[in-house]
Amino acid sequence: MSKKIAIICGGYSSEFEISLKSANTIHNNLPSVLESYLVVLSREGWHLMKGDEKIDFDLMNFSFLDGVTLVKLDMALVYIHGNPGENGKIQAMLELIGIPYINSGPLASELSFDKWFCNQFLKGFEIPVAKSIYLQKGGQLPSASNVQNKLGLPVFVKPCDSGSSYGIARVNKTEELNRALKAAFEEGESVVIEEYLEGIEVTCGVYNTNSGMVALPPTEIVSHNEFFDFEAKYKGLSDEITPARISLELTIKVQEMAKRIYQLMQLRSLVRIDFMIVDDVPNVIEVNTIPGFSNESIVPKMINVAGKTITQVWSDIIEFESP
Repeated sequence: MSKKIAIICGGYSSEFEISLKSANTIHNNLPSVLESYLVVLSREGWHLMKGDEKIDFDLMNFSFLDGVTLVKLDMALVYIHGNPGENGKIQAMLELIGIPYINSGPLASELSFDKWFCNQFLKGFEIPVAKSIYLQKGGQLPSASNVQNKLGLPVFVKPCDSGSSYGIARVNKTEELNRALKAAFEEGESVVIEEYLEGIEVTCGVYNTNSGMVALPPTEIVSHNEFFDFEAKYKGLSDEITPARISLELTIKVQEMAKRIYQLMQLRSLVRIDFMIVDDVPNVIEVNTIPGFSNESIVPKMINVAGKTITQVWSDIIEFESP
């Protein structure tokens, strides 16, 4: 009998629709030995999509009624970008009700979700990261002159804990700082101001299989905007070049660092780790435990360049991660 898997998508962040697109791509490419169902979480509650039909989903029993037949699902793949999936809340809930899932656990998810805490953790293992200033909502804000003295200009202002591409700004002049901070605090409870790293931006997908850990070919990101923001990421305003136009030596360095981070953070399933290469040194920008997987997303392109199929990759992941 084939296993039934719920692909949990939607969520509460600004990337609700992106999550649905990612989940659909995976849903349409899972191996035939799995029966996959799209389970959508929204502010209105939980429901299962069967074509265009919305069916009530019983979370505690992890089941739904198909006519008069009760269908119980066996496992889950959480594909919510942002809260409450990428931060590990859904995974913790699944553990409480005894449902196995194909994702990084609650601790690893929460750590990677917060940009500042994640980088401080990695810094403790001598992995290069940008210098930064950490701020909390309601706390005292630094003066623009202090920021400039410590980090220089330009700087990036980012929500730490939203898991979204919204609220991120590049600040080129001191008078732009307060407006950027206000926008960032609208997306999250904490904010990080990071130094600007000038170099080559690349990103690398990593996952584990029964044959060992796999690092996909890195992708080079050249944004048409000032940086790789929401528009650049999802509206085609960037060049995403796979494989990245870097030397074989640098490619291996990026892939090995991505795999080391995967191990250090005890990550699971498919992740994407973003770097800025400065003077041939990859600096970590961000760790994405639930990377975009829509038609416009980077990881499916990496998979294609690696000579693999989406079905093959998810088959290997689920085979390794399943109980």
